[in-house]
Amino acid sequence: MYCPFCRGTDTRVLDSRVAEDGSAIRRRRTCPTCEKRFTTVEQMQLTVLKRCGTSEPFQREKAIAGVRKALKGRPVSEDDLARLGQTVEDSLRAGGWAEVPANEIGLAILSPLRELDEVAYLRFASVYRSFESADDFETEIAMLRAERQPVPVGPQPTG
Repeated sequence: MYCPFCRGTDTRVLDSRVAEDGSAIRRRRTCPTCEKRFTTVEQMQLTVLKRCGTSEPFQREKAIAGVRKALKGRPVSEDDLARLGQTVEDSLRAGGWAEVPANEIGLAILSPLRELDEVAYLRFASVYRSFESADDFETEIAMLRAERQPVPVGPQPTG
């Protein structure tokens, strides 16, 4: 770790704390050369393992770009889209992957997108899951409807 003031390489950690959401570590450091203090934030870098075998850093905006296409013309705000992106990134981080396979990103998008907008979910799923016919859409719509049906709890009152 270089000192941001004198570029010295021998910095010392005075204190470490986990960030409130648990996604990063804050470290208070001091430089013995110039005696100045500074704070660093360490966060795990998500890496995407692409289908072709190469790896690249995860980019939330890139993941959201495909979702944005599915949301075209739908009544969803940019704030909603940003929250979806954060939810997807959080779920990927929670998975503990060293490298996230690209298809896992699509799977991580499907559930929060279904909750956000069912039409956009169907659009995204049709591309992601390579729907080939109207039957594929009908099957997916039937599953969405089945999930919406209230599940009876306990004995039902009779008439």
